[in-house]
Amino acid sequence: MSTIFSKIINKEIPSDMVYQDEHVTAFRDIEPQAPVHILIVPNRKIATVNDIQEEDEQLIGKMFTAARKIAAEEGIAADGYRLLINCNKHGGQEVFHLHMHLFGGRPLGPMLLRR
Repeated sequence: MSTIFSKIINKEIPSDMVYQDEHVTAFRDIEPQAPVHILIVPNRKIATVNDIQEEDEQLIGKMFTAARKIAAEEGIAADGYRLLINCNKHGGQEVFHLHMHLFGGRPLGPMLLRR
């Protein structure tokens, strides 16, 4: 089943793409939560972290390598940034195509609010 991210990867719908290679695609979030908010997705659909297999280890590593490159290009590597992957409904995942959020451009504060 195709997702909105699959359509972005295949350039079927427009996006503000910042990076693409044969393994991963990265584009700006349409509702940014920080001055820099980029989504990094594998070009092959993996629904959730729970669906990652041993043979996906290199692909997942490519997501982190892309994050490092993009953070440097965006000028946020030195000050720092946050990488976030949500998994399933309680984890906050809305699109079931694995994706990593790259946030930066300002101090991001605590990871979670205490309750």
